[in-house]
Amino acid sequence: MPGLTHAMRTTDTYPTIPKTPAPRKKRRFGGGQRFILFLLGLGVIAVFAGIAYVGWTESRIDRIPAGELESLSSLGPAGSSDVINFLVVGTDDRSSLPDDWEDKFGEFRGRRADVIMLAHMVPGERIQLLSLPRDLKVAIPGEGTNRINAAYVFGGPDLLIQTVQAETGIPIHHYVEIDFGGFGKIVDSLGGVRMDFTYPGRDEVSGFETDAGAQTLDGEQAVAYARSRHYQSYRDGSWEGTRGGDIARTGRQQEIMIRLFDQVASPSSAFNLPTFLPTFADQITADEGLSIGLMADLARAALSLRSAGIESATLPVKSSRGDDGRSYVVPIDGAHALLDAFAAGEPFPQS
Repeated sequence: MPGLTHAMRTTDTYPTIPKTPAPRKKRRFGGGQRFILFLLGLGVIAVFAGIAYVGWTESRIDRIPAGELESLSSLGPAGSSDVINFLVVGTDDRSSLPDDWEDKFGEFRGRRADVIMLAHMVPGERIQLLSLPRDLKVAIPGEGTNRINAAYVFGGPDLLIQTVQAETGIPIHHYVEIDFGGFGKIVDSLGGVRMDFTYPGRDEVSGFETDAGAQTLDGEQAVAYARSRHYQSYRDGSWEGTRGGDIARTGRQQEIMIRLFDQVASPSSAFNLPTFLPTFADQITADEGLSIGLMADLARAALSLRSAGIESATLPVKSSRGDDGRSYVVPIDGAHALLDAFAAGEPFPQS
């Protein structure tokens, strides 16, 4: 019919009105797509929470101002690819000990360097720990001849760093310090440290005692074990001293550190990490340049090594009596080779 549009058709003489198109359905995301969006949302939250958490954790570290650690060595422009050396110091400060710990620490006031350890990681190869006996005879700058731990008493961390660098020839780039109570709290934050003992053991001076077999030491027990200089084991019906004194003690300290490293790296400790990280930050004192970012980078690289990639040694020494009447220990054959290997990041020579 004239006047009708092409869209219209006729039935007999009446036009057919075209149907209104059905409303378009809204697009719905399938279950998989919703889950992906949910994960992306969580990822964004995690990123911002992670940044905040890292900043909050780093703020808890007690920092030593750079002006008080002028003896730290600079890494220089190629520092990112160099081995970074740490001086790790454990002090015998009693002031932070929990009230419920046994009174096995004596009446000494103040703090001394009880543990002196060099540490670094050779990327992709090994972690190396080298303990220096606290009675090591050294020349302390400006103070004359004395035991190496006296440097801390005379001039704090900076003089100790100077003394260690002068004695060993090894540059120190970062400084980390922790006291007895802080170490115990770190151990407790991980649910204790798992150790294996071939025989029952004890130290009546430090207060340590254990049964044979696999044991989990709490913070107080771990500190007592690390402090032990009079360790005895129960064999064939009687208690026998293991001798070794301070040298054997440094071996026990390294053993605990290696076991703790294994636990931090273990998937079973994942639920303890939110407690461990802030506790660790709370309990250490460090130089201003030691950032959480640097520690995280080192930790990521270290986790690929596990404890099998950790080498530990104590500077070989012998007892000596000084002209001043003090008892010391002095380096013996093999000490220079050990220091040279550590400085170069090469495997320790076999004794």
